[in-house]
Amino acid sequence: MKVVKALEEEKKENEKVDQERVADNKSGYIRLKKFHFVMLLFLVVFLSVGITAVALSFGGEKVVTVGNERTEFNKLYSTFDTIKNKYYTKVNDQKLINGAINGMVQALDDPYSDYMNKDEAKSFQSTISSSFEGIGAEIQEKDGHIVIVSPIKGSPAEKAGLKPNDIVLSVDGKTLQGMNSTQAVMLIRGKKGTKVELSIKRPGIENPISVPIVRDEIPIETVYGEMVDDKIAKVQITSFSSNTAKELVTTLNDLQKKGMKGLVLDLRQNPGGLLDQAVNIASMFVPKGKVIVKEEDRNGKITEIPSQNAGNPNLPLVVLIDKGSASASEILAAAVKESAGIPLVGEKSFGKGTVQTTTAFKDGSNIKYTIAKWLTPNGNWIHKKGIEPDVTVTLPNYATLPIIDPDKVLSKSKAGTNVQTAQKMLKAVGYNPGRVDGFFDEKTKEAVISFQKANKLKADGVLKGDTTLKLMEQLREKIVKNDTQLKKAVEVLKQRMK
Repeated sequence: MKVVKALEEEKKENEKVDQERVADNKSGYIRLKKFHFVMLLFLVVFLSVGITAVALSFGGEKVVTVGNERTEFNKLYSTFDTIKNKYYTKVNDQKLINGAINGMVQALDDPYSDYMNKDEAKSFQSTISSSFEGIGAEIQEKDGHIVIVSPIKGSPAEKAGLKPNDIVLSVDGKTLQGMNSTQAVMLIRGKKGTKVELSIKRPGIENPISVPIVRDEIPIETVYGEMVDDKIAKVQITSFSSNTAKELVTTLNDLQKKGMKGLVLDLRQNPGGLLDQAVNIASMFVPKGKVIVKEEDRNGKITEIPSQNAGNPNLPLVVLIDKGSASASEILAAAVKESAGIPLVGEKSFGKGTVQTTTAFKDGSNIKYTIAKWLTPNGNWIHKKGIEPDVTVTLPNYATLPIIDPDKVLSKSKAGTNVQTAQKMLKAVGYNPGRVDGFFDEKTKEAVISFQKANKLKADGVLKGDTTLKLMEQLREKIVKNDTQLKKAVEVLKQRMK
């Protein structure tokens, strides 16, 4: 099987775009582009807005309108004049205007709609570049909190142990309460090599966790492939950027040369990205003409996006999902499940089913707001519900352990949740601490010393610094080695290949 040689021709056809839409996953986004007669987005276009109906005259004069009278704005204008002329200190005009716009967007009570000032808009736009500098984690605003959707594979965030549904309480001591995700991103991102400290509240853990992370350059490399055995390959897609489909074609062709006869497509911890890429990839596995995704506008009109079948839909396939699979990855998962009968293995996905567009202003600021729902091929709206896998499999309990701050000193006679986490980690990697109740006793010290000796570290029985980092590294390696979800996916795939 030569995978998707027709992709390039299809791409040329798709470049004839006259309308565009974007579905945004907060710091990330999904786009819709015209695909033959159906609109799909290939690149973000910040739409220009001509503001001709309203002209504001500031200072002591009344605000006047030009053109049609908009009486619904009288209260807004009056408030602006009152604050500008009577507030006890001078105020910045633009700050008031930005605040008014931000207030309107916040009144929508929609975590996927935002007003972004010039700097925030620039940061948002950088997410479509080939790389950016930060910690490498997708976030969103949820129930008044800033929540991790998923860390990017190989990123500082993943290495530090951040997990989906972690709540970010503060950044370098500054609380995120009341902030939207765009504002939070501005605090979290920063130059490569600089350190940022997050305070994390993890479900099931009583006390907040301090997580120091050194920022780095986050490359947008999205496809990772390997042979699991002599016939089965695993390909992980970490997000959907402009080159993901092309990367996948190259990876699959390479794996085919190595003997690939079946594929596990891993969408775990994938926060989403460009929808045109998800559609192109789905077309590799969904028969031509079958629906990949539907879009429903405010009037209930539904537009269907069909498979163009640029690949071979007969390759045996199983797809892995988890609670970090969101947005475009959910669209791909739902498409192969409902239109190609491909089984999903893992855990219920995140649940993001709305479409956004972005409108830019001349000063560089912009707003993004929800304009539609996206539906699965069978017409299901998975928003806030997620997609249930056909085969539910969880990872071992130690895979969900929180990280330990390597700057903290854990030694004999100390107690607390960090000690308990360390004891569970030691036990998971083969060193018996004797107890896992959070009290650091002599037996726990002996386990730490054994671990240190085995890894050629200073054997003082104190858990800190390099010892802590090495312990978390070995735990990650064990999680990868004992990937129960992948093992089940391979088992299911082998049944399909018979």
